Amino acid sequence: MSFDLSARLAARRAENLYRQRPLLETPQGPQVVVDGQPLLAFCNNDYLGLANHPQVIEAWRAGAARWGVGGGASHLVIGHSSPHHALEEALADLTGRPRALLFTTGYMANLGAVTALVGQGDTVLEDRLNHASLLDAGLLSGARFNRYLHNDAVSLAKRLEKATGNTLVVTDGVFSMDGDIADLPALARETKAKGAWLMVDDAHGFGPLGANGGGIVEHFGLSLEDVPVLVGTLGKAFGTAGAFVAGSDDLIESLIQFARPYIYTTSQPPALACATLKSLELLRSEHWRREHLNVLIRQFRKGAEQIGLALMDSATPIQPIMVGDAGRAVRFSQMLRERGLMVTAIRPPTVPAGSARLRVTLTAAHSEAQVQLLLDGLADCFQQMGAEPNHA
Repeated sequence: MSFDLSARLAARRAENLYRQRPLLETPQGPQVVVDGQPLLAFCNNDYLGLANHPQVIEAWRAGAARWGVGGGASHLVIGHSSPHHALEEALADLTGRPRALLFTTGYMANLGAVTALVGQGDTVLEDRLNHASLLDAGLLSGARFNRYLHNDAVSLAKRLEKATGNTLVVTDGVFSMDGDIADLPALARETKAKGAWLMVDDAHGFGPLGANGGGIVEHFGLSLEDVPVLVGTLGKAFGTAGAFVAGSDDLIESLIQFARPYIYTTSQPPALACATLKSLELLRSEHWRREHLNVLIRQFRKGAEQIGLALMDSATPIQPIMVGDAGRAVRFSQMLRERGLMVTAIRPPTVPAGSARLRVTLTAAHSEAQVQLLLDGLADCFQQMGAEPNHA
């Protein structure tokens, strides 16, 4: 008996679900070279345009000169450097919480937090459209796992009635494939009423949302009691890499003691923490980045609606265009690429069957003229796509 991997790969190709890695040959930014082709890109999560910012680059360079390159060991052995500690304090200040804890990746932060907080005899309730890392964390925790209807506090309340043990309610802040925002006030109300805890992964909210870029919790003016566990990633609007969990002193101490993905991993490079400290400073002080981004979002939505594209209910930099059929979505993306525009087709299993889409992401580094080029390309391709049969 052997693994028939070739048959699995062939099946994925036949279903228009085969994925390939584009080779980026330039730094992140609106204008890139991918697989040798110059393109205007609308598919990264560098929402504030900080991934290639000269001050962030210089902070990393200076950090490497001062602290070296590797983390050297796990945080609990000898890998917890001064820059890591300073970044944790700055992230606690950003979120208005007593403490924050650095993780090497967002996936690890979600896995670590959920599995450290609940186990056998407990309950995890998650939004149906949560990120894969949250769903995997719930399944791996050993707790009773259930999903409530997307962004539906009534559906959550019904599941809370049946919950046993310690109960953790988990939601994305901004849903990465739809771009919509969680109804946190309603979710927090139902969760607190049952004595459960609410955990929010605000990977796509930090930076674009909140008066100071503090994300969805700042956007809604919620407290530590409303959202005891707040997760953020640093590889999106912060423009660097890694992740963090922010919360009470007891929460952070518990994660240090019990979160296996934290305990058993080498710390991120200290110079990376130096770079993130600089990007955090820019995120908080340069309000024009959020303001410009909001102008571009409004411009895109107005133009896309005039073309007749099927948009989703999103006021964030994530602007999906619904296509439906996976093959059609791939063709749409390829036609745009032939015109020098890079927009990724998102297909199952990342999104539900029949809901393939183009995922447009806007950043503060884009100009209004570049967004207009995108709209012109979409209009041209959409007109041509209309003549093609839908194979759904």
